[in-house]
Amino acid sequence: MIVRYTVLVKLVPTLIVAMCVASGAWAQTATSSGATPPAASPGQTQPPGAPSGEKKPAQLSERERAAQELKEQEKQRILGVVPNFNTTDVQNAAPLNPGQKFQLMFRSAVDPFQFVASGLSAGLNQAENNFAGYGQGAQGYFKRVGAAYTDQFDGLLWGNAILPSLLHEDPRYFRKGTGSFKKRLYYAISTTVITKNDNGTWGPNYANVIGNIISGGISNAYYPSTDRGVGLTFQNAFTVTAEGAIGSVFVEFWPDISRHLFHRHQAQTGAAAPAAP
Repeated sequence: MIVRYTVLVKLVPTLIVAMCVASGAWAQTATSSGATPPAASPGQTQPPGAPSGEKKPAQLSERERAAQELKEQEKQRILGVVPNFNTTDVQNAAPLNPGQKFQLMFRSAVDPFQFVASGLSAGLNQAENNFAGYGQGAQGYFKRVGAAYTDQFDGLLWGNAILPSLLHEDPRYFRKGTGSFKKRLYYAISTTVITKNDNGTWGPNYANVIGNIISGGISNAYYPSTDRGVGLTFQNAFTVTAEGAIGSVFVEFWPDISRHLFHRHQAQTGAAAPAAP
């Protein structure tokens, strides 16, 4: 049985390069500044060096504070294109109620980039004739697009909305932002199986693991009959889990990559500009 491992294989080299750049950027920033990350003050819950959230009025309820934080999260994009709504730098962010978890899930699910990503995945699968039961041509391609998007939607629905609401887990990625490269890498990967609960403690990420298995099982309803079965369930679950781990690593280090690439470019541009008379 052939599944969408082509997407993962093509992402791995990019991930390796990105991590190397991030590691170099972090080390270069720390060395050039000559400063070390500030120590956490007593009772501080937000990691040192991470962007501090805007202070909220004391009279705001927890739900209102969560709504304000969600509003800011929904503006987050990588390179202005890739949605990054599910990431927060606020370590003590207000917990989301069930309605807010569904709101965040739906906002991510209907973003235009999801359809573009599904189209690219379908193109790769069709080029290698994966899921041959769909056939070739336009009809086969759009069947693959529908399957890829449904995989994404089901994963978000179960892993980011339904199960987190039932199990009182927070579906967001809490970016670490500080520490050694290895610690941040390990943290990012571990969030596929460990998550923050609504009460602020950390525990097993049941919603993500079980949600991926459920969405993998549902995929048996629309994949070609020759590919259905327990194998499809767990292979699709593994694929989505692995893609989630890759995504977590990328969003953990993206600010470092962005700062290294774009700030250096700005500095070079500024240095090359002629001095004012």
